[in-house]
Amino acid sequence: MRIVLLGAPGSGKGTQAQRLTELRGVPQISSGDLLRDAVARGTDLGIRAKAAMDAGELVSDDLVLALIRERLSRPDALHGFILDGFPRNITQAEALTKMLGSLGQPIDAVVLMDVDAGSLMKRLTGRRNCARCGRVFNLHTSPPNADTPCVDGTQNHDLRQRPDDREETIRNRLEVYAAQTRPLIDHYRNLGLLRVVDAQGDVDTVFERLESAVKRAGPARSQRRMATRRRTAAKRTRSPRRQAKKTARRPLRRKPVTQKRAVKKTQRTRASVKRTSKRGVKRARPRRPK
Repeated sequence: MRIVLLGAPGSGKGTQAQRLTELRGVPQISSGDLLRDAVARGTDLGIRAKAAMDAGELVSDDLVLALIRERLSRPDALHGFILDGFPRNITQAEALTKMLGSLGQPIDAVVLMDVDAGSLMKRLTGRRNCARCGRVFNLHTSPPNADTPCVDGTQNHDLRQRPDDREETIRNRLEVYAAQTRPLIDHYRNLGLLRVVDAQGDVDTVFERLESAVKRAGPARSQRRMATRRRTAAKRTRSPRRQAKKTARRPLRRKPVTQKRAVKKTQRTRASVKRTSKRGVKRARPRRPK
């Protein structure tokens, strides 16, 4: 299973990807996690990424793709992967397709976690982190209760809001998503890879929808292969050079000699003999090759 998860901030990609990882036994690969891990381990790619981040620059697509390629070479990714957070635009998507094709690991499906803008604002603005135990809550959908005590055994969590979860910041993040990432939906739909999952509702219900969408990825892949073969065969048939060679090899077909044609042929022969006899020279009529 090789899939890409698409969705706006707050659509639940990370939560559902973790559950899918536990069920299928394939790793969740996040570009942000890869960058942080490479920097922490001090690898060559991590050093290059840290230099770009320290300079206030964006990490290049080539560097991120190199990190993904290195991650896919590990044993736990041999049977599949879940890409979360990459690609973010058409250029990255095309580069990713090319890189995965060279590895012989093409994408089976691209799953869009679809949530309306109003629900996204509610999810993100209500998100809170406990500074003591690190748990994540939502004031609207999953507030702290007796089943989620803090490290001291009480419900007195020290809830704090992340700076990027404030309403003004969230609006900017959604605008960036709409401008850059939304075009990926049409891109993957045209390739026949897109699967849309209604990501509104409780976590278990959404996961059932996601699992159902992933199960449909296999047959769709076979259909894409057959469609590619048909297009290739059609191009070969329409090729002018191929058609010329085919015509050159085709044997000549002689029309059947009917009585009417035989009479006309005799008349033409007699007329030719009559003309040549007037000149005193009788020329033999050349025979047509059989």
